[in-house]
Amino acid sequence: MTMTHTSLLQFEVTEQVATLTFNSPTKRNALEPAMREELAAALQHIQQDRSIRAVILTGAGGHFCSGGDLKNIAAANLDNGGWLQRMQTLHAWLQVLLTLDRPVIAAVDGAAAGAGFSLALSADFVLATPRAWFNMSFLKVGLVPDVGALYTLPRVVGVQRAKEIMLSARDIDAQEALRLGIVMELHEPDQLLPRAQAMARSFVGASPAAVALIKRSLNSALGGGLQDMLSAEAQAQSLAAGTAEHREAVNRFLTKQPPLFAWPALEKS
Repeated sequence: MTMTHTSLLQFEVTEQVATLTFNSPTKRNALEPAMREELAAALQHIQQDRSIRAVILTGAGGHFCSGGDLKNIAAANLDNGGWLQRMQTLHAWLQVLLTLDRPVIAAVDGAAAGAGFSLALSADFVLATPRAWFNMSFLKVGLVPDVGALYTLPRVVGVQRAKEIMLSARDIDAQEALRLGIVMELHEPDQLLPRAQAMARSFVGASPAAVALIKRSLNSALGGGLQDMLSAEAQAQSLAAGTAEHREAVNRFLTKQPPLFAWPALEKS
């Protein structure tokens, strides 16, 4: 196990799973500049460390992330050029997160507002507690949704519902988030992180090439036509079929050995 503990971000790697914990509970884990810098550095490390097979995003103190630090934003008093530079810096690490070739799981408790909601949407799977709530709050302060939300939210809920969520800037409770497909599973607070960890650990036994190819193909699925996707499918399958992981998985099946990858079953209550 390796662990780095900073003032605003906990970065821990255990059993080939990286856990990034937003750690500013007094501000409900607001995404202030220092936290963004630490997040950028952690994502760069994860991108380069091929031993890490899955990533968990979560928050300390009963909240996920309450969004941007408005006090800091107001104090910066940025002009148009300053805002463009701010967004370009943000997008540099966001693209790493959105295109990461390993599974990302968001474990959301409490507030996921503004940029915090956007960060949850950047994950491949969102798990939440019944007390979690989501709010695309940007319009309340005269801003446009960012941290990739204009890309991710309509792909999850559809364009019309994304417009309603963004233009109303209303709260979405955990049950509604589950119905809309924003959240995949609900778990009690003491079971949220264990479930995320079980899911993440399951990918340690999966073919990293197949996982990366599936993610890359699905990320482009809504922008491609039938022929584009069939071509991508053929190329991806030819690459996956040539891996040692594929050969090992087939051999284990034929010799009746347990598979190395198995999705963790939900515990029955």
